[in-house]
Amino acid sequence: MSLDTATREAIENHLQQDKVVLFMKGTPEQPMCGFSATTIGMLNQLLPEFHSINVLADEAIREGIKVYGDWPTIPQLYIDGELIGGCDIITGMFNSGELHEMLGQPKPDRSPPEISITDQAVKNISEAMSGHDDLALHFSIDNSWQARFQLAAVEGHEIEVESNGMKILMDLPTAQKAKGALIDWVDTLDGEGLKIDLPGAPKPVNQLSASELKQRLDSHEILLLDIRNPQERALASIPGSDALDKAMLEKLENMPKDTAMAFICQHGNSSQGAAEHFRRKGFTNIHNVTGGINAWSLEVDDSVAQY
Repeated sequence: MSLDTATREAIENHLQQDKVVLFMKGTPEQPMCGFSATTIGMLNQLLPEFHSINVLADEAIREGIKVYGDWPTIPQLYIDGELIGGCDIITGMFNSGELHEMLGQPKPDRSPPEISITDQAVKNISEAMSGHDDLALHFSIDNSWQARFQLAAVEGHEIEVESNGMKILMDLPTAQKAKGALIDWVDTLDGEGLKIDLPGAPKPVNQLSASELKQRLDSHEILLLDIRNPQERALASIPGSDALDKAMLEKLENMPKDTAMAFICQHGNSSQGAAEHFRRKGFTNIHNVTGGINAWSLEVDDSVAQY
């Protein structure tokens, strides 16, 4: 497949926008595939901002970037106009510290985290591993702080942790999240299984009704961030809300992590993703407006249009 001139120029224009450019599915606030979400999670730990392109919004860019860099998958990371690779390569570079060095960041702390595993958890995990002596036990915590174990081959970049006689391998992002983790085996009404407590996990996104939002706004207790595009905001908006644009994103980077923030969209679905994004970045007082701008029209102010 050849690349037409217009698409090539569009791609090169994107590459000139920033030192770090990521072609991805979705946006940093709402990635639309697991590989894009994983890559975003790593970049967010290293950089306050970077340029991203949602390839799902432009079919020409989506197919053209594969031809431009002779790379068949997305996401694709470029640094200083040079293709670095996709999610697997970026993950390996992040774990080794090579990505940190390339972006001018200090090398990461690869100290094994202190974790605790109960006797019962060790017993049951060991039984599950029986017959798989050629595989190692891997522990991972994703960007949404969901934890899981799996048996897999050793890749070489992992951090080894030993607790209660059990050896566990982790990648760097997991090791940073796993500090103080308690791994237990519990028997509940829903059945038996592992229970993993992560002290470092951020608080979940709070759900805020339109009526509750009105009270918080009236008392100037919360910052309302509208994630919709300018066309939608022109159709219906709430006085005092702020557009979640580039200028606001830069402003948020310097705000205290306990700043009370509420995210709103049309129905409350896309704003949930945006709220989760800022929760993962360490903000601790995050809310999503249930029902979005349409709920505000129904519950608070019917002069605000529904669409």
